[in-house]
Amino acid sequence: MPALRFSVQNTSKATDLKTPCVILPVSSSGRLDNDGKALNRQCGGVINAAIASGEFSGKIGETELVHSASAPERVILVGIGEGRGDRAALLRISAATARALLASKAKDAHFLASPLKLAKADGEWFFQTLGRDLVFHSYRYDATLSAPKPEPTLRKFSVSVTESANSRQIKAALERGGRTGTGINLARELANLPGNHCTPEYLAREARKLARTSDKTSCKVLNEKAMADLGMHSLLSVTAGTVTPARLIVLEYKGSKRTDAPHVLVGKGITFDSGGISLKPGAKMDEMKYDMGGAASVLGTLRAIVDMKLPINVVGIIAAAENMPSGTATKPGDVVTSMAGITIEILNTDAEGRLVLCDALTYAARFKPASVVDIATLTGACVVALGSHASGLYANDDALAKDLLAAGTESHDRAWRMPLWDDYQKQLDSNFADVANIGGPGAGSVTAACFLARFTKDYRWAHLDIAGSAWNSSPKGATGRPVGLLTQYLCDQAKA
Repeated sequence: MPALRFSVQNTSKATDLKTPCVILPVSSSGRLDNDGKALNRQCGGVINAAIASGEFSGKIGETELVHSASAPERVILVGIGEGRGDRAALLRISAATARALLASKAKDAHFLASPLKLAKADGEWFFQTLGRDLVFHSYRYDATLSAPKPEPTLRKFSVSVTESANSRQIKAALERGGRTGTGINLARELANLPGNHCTPEYLAREARKLARTSDKTSCKVLNEKAMADLGMHSLLSVTAGTVTPARLIVLEYKGSKRTDAPHVLVGKGITFDSGGISLKPGAKMDEMKYDMGGAASVLGTLRAIVDMKLPINVVGIIAAAENMPSGTATKPGDVVTSMAGITIEILNTDAEGRLVLCDALTYAARFKPASVVDIATLTGACVVALGSHASGLYANDDALAKDLLAAGTESHDRAWRMPLWDDYQKQLDSNFADVANIGGPGAGSVTAACFLARFTKDYRWAHLDIAGSAWNSSPKGATGRPVGLLTQYLCDQAKA
């Protein structure tokens, strides 16, 4: 989809709006403010007629498309309830607006903001959310379809504000939201691709392509020999059963001074997870193409911050591999040595995410990072604990955890902090290695995080378990999470 152009007009007069489509928020009382009344007169009374008919009640998130014989030819009514404008309501209003506008096939549209009566802070937040939703809901998957789906027609979107001093902030908020939406959609596209298309090398090509879009961005890809030379035998144990080579992808964005410590994002990139010798059940195994959701979110977040030209240094590290069974595959009971020199007894080859991440996290230390966040579809136990609404958050630093939780709340891409107590570490004891790769049936998400914590003692680190939030099973599709959270976190760090 071509980039959506955003603009802000310092007027709310209906007669000054040069657009074929206007979005008008309407409360459940049905009473129009002065701007709404002027628009209704210009459209020949069709707005009041729609309200009077009872077909449109104004409840939060309700929409109705009204046609007019004069300009603007279309008016989309969006219900705002009692108009109190709390953020939960604004989220529903934003999503409903985006869906209705894209369904209308309008190429150019204007949002008449005055009925919302937004305070400055909520106004910027709402329009950032709306910019993101307009791009998010424009996503269409057609990469492996014989006939591509029609592209959304919307190309221009404007908003009216009554204070000229606020117009720059609103425009910046719209654009920031749109760029976040672009990053989310990149993550969705990569995760939705089937495993025979989105291989480790495909992810490497996407990273190189992203690096070419900015002179502040560079990409390095390590092959299996380079990883072996570094001692990444834990990561390589996962790829032992497949003919598809693993890749360690390192994407660097230098938007700030070279001496500034970077924030590092580490993504699990298992492009298909059969479970290996510890084979998964057949039901829903097709969804294991989504096991590279962490890697997809790293690329999506880098896409967003590169487009924003964010003044911050960021490194994205992706541990990309396939986990397959074969005569050369790693067996339960095998012992491997990680890049950190820690030996690992692999009791279950389906606990492979932590095996690729531990070497990537060791590699991250060379950047002397300000923070490290790993993102992984790591455990079914996290889905049991939190469902699909929240990602699991673990951290060895309280301030980092607080910043990530705040970013999740602000972006409505929320996380919930889980315990990382040393009490759980004993579940990972092994008689034959320094650590086992699973900790038994209890607290499976916690012990997975405790395993990773052994490799992150030299820096501030957090782990996001996105097994429940990275995709939906019905209707099936990737969500692009937690690109929203990560992008907001990096925006916040750039301001700090």
